[in-house]
Amino acid sequence: MKVIFMGTPDFSVPVLDELTELHDVVAVYTRAPTESGRGKKVNKSPIHIFADSKGIEVRTPLSLRNIEEQEILKSYNADIAIVAAYGMLLPKEVLEMFPKGCINVHASLLPRWRGAAPIQRAIEYGDKKSGISIMKMVEALDAGDVYSMQEIEITPTMTGGQLHDKLSEIGASLLIKTLENLDSITPIKQDENLVTYAKKLDKKECLIDFNENTETILRKIRAFNPYPSMFFMYNNERFKIFEAEAIDKRGESGTILKSDKELVIATIDGAISVTKIQRQGKQVMDIDSLLRGFEFKTGDKV
Repeated sequence: MKVIFMGTPDFSVPVLDELTELHDVVAVYTRAPTESGRGKKVNKSPIHIFADSKGIEVRTPLSLRNIEEQEILKSYNADIAIVAAYGMLLPKEVLEMFPKGCINVHASLLPRWRGAAPIQRAIEYGDKKSGISIMKMVEALDAGDVYSMQEIEITPTMTGGQLHDKLSEIGASLLIKTLENLDSITPIKQDENLVTYAKKLDKKECLIDFNENTETILRKIRAFNPYPSMFFMYNNERFKIFEAEAIDKRGESGTILKSDKELVIATIDGAISVTKIQRQGKQVMDIDSLLRGFEFKTGDKV
């Protein structure tokens, strides 16, 4: 088939890679490059970089709502559009443009966790499983009928990054299988009574509230590892926590209970022992490495 691919982050790369092996990807749409630093370095998205390496034409429109951009998209005469974490809404005109429609690779078991951050929210809220849904796109957010679905267990120690990588691989293989049988599949409607929404990640929610219970804090640490990362403040300095475990100690919430050889901080119902940490401006390291060169004082509040 002639395919238009739309995607942006690392999650999308295995999907596009698989597509290029079996189908004719005539163009890739992704978010526009950003500029950073004094030299205004141009930062292309992971999908942009991958498409360039394959010699595929890349387009980065700021919107697909204007007629001129829609005419360009139509000129490719593609059979189908495949979308995987594009980060831009498709208007009705685009959704109806392709003979075989627009299909989305979504990182949740729909209708649970429609929206921007399904991977992190699944871990944050203690879900026992996640997965990939291949669905027909409609105007409403992630509300289309589902062609296929594959589950994966969320283990007690799994991080957002680990789940992301596994779902990215599953999404690529499940999409290819789905496309092979697309004409014979009867898509299933989502149960609107079971809908939950995965709101966009916000760095403001990453400051650890030690008045929450231990389990909630640990789930958030895992969910937001590696990005956007949970943190606490100590002496006006930010410390990101990447790994921690529950420990049977008690104290006033937010109090450092132990700071020699290990870092133990009290929660509302117990404590966490930090095992992997990042001091502001430094590399991620094991807690014992940090404590050899930095002192937390037992009894201080964070």
